[in-house]
Amino acid sequence: MGESNVRARIFEAIESALAWGDPVVVATVTHPGDPPLAEPGAKLLVPRDGEVAGDLGGGALDARVVEAAREVFEAFPRVSVQTLYFSGDAAVARPHMAGEGDARVMLQLFEAPARLVVVGGGHVGLALASVGELLGYAITVIDDREPFANRERFPMAEEVLCGDVGEAVAGLALGAGDYVVLVSRGHKQDEDALRRAVGRGAAYVGMIGSRRRTATVLQHLLSEGFAVEDLDAVATPIGLDIGAETPEEIAVAVFAEITMLRRGGTGRRMREQRAALSGESRRML
Repeated sequence: MGESNVRARIFEAIESALAWGDPVVVATVTHPGDPPLAEPGAKLLVPRDGEVAGDLGGGALDARVVEAAREVFEAFPRVSVQTLYFSGDAAVARPHMAGEGDARVMLQLFEAPARLVVVGGGHVGLALASVGELLGYAITVIDDREPFANRERFPMAEEVLCGDVGEAVAGLALGAGDYVVLVSRGHKQDEDALRRAVGRGAAYVGMIGSRRRTATVLQHLLSEGFAVEDLDAVATPIGLDIGAETPEEIAVAVFAEITMLRRGGTGRRMREQRAALSGESRRML
């Protein structure tokens, strides 16, 4: 495949990935190395599944870059852009571990924006959708009641589905960019939705409710044969413990948890990471 055809395929793959198609990684040589290990500016397209397109110079470098690119799809939290440093067959990701003559290859992950799936269009669901829009999530809302599942109530949503919640969730293609939050009006709806969401590869599945109620739902699914590890992964009760009471505060607590998981945070107060002030420092304040 000629260079122009490779670049055309790369652009098409990127556009498809950003439009909810399969994600791709594009590898670009930003420094060929000394002596050169690759062609400057060469690009390699690595889909999650499927055939690789292009080459960086051939040989062991291409194979190592493809291996590293495949790992990007499984990384959590997500890393959208990173640079790898290559010397022969060895590769490192930290600049201080790289040699002066190492080749440098930038890996860029292209995928659709993270999607928030809200099951339940009540007060908490509305607050979640509003905060999710602010944070750049694509919003899908599901409810079986028309007054709670319509465009007037959720103008920020890309998709509003009114109907049986279990069937609606089952009809969604879930993946590593999806965050599913179950906040419907009752445990039956949440249980139906959870039954169709758990174990399908979503980055996050969370369910609101008391510990007793949520434990009952999980026990029901366990008795139906769902895998223990899949049920253990369900975030329930949802959110970080910030003492949230209002729907808006609950939404903040849920997104605090989701952001912590996406970005690899700890959930600790930032000030706890600050060094303690000495007596002399305190006198200067």
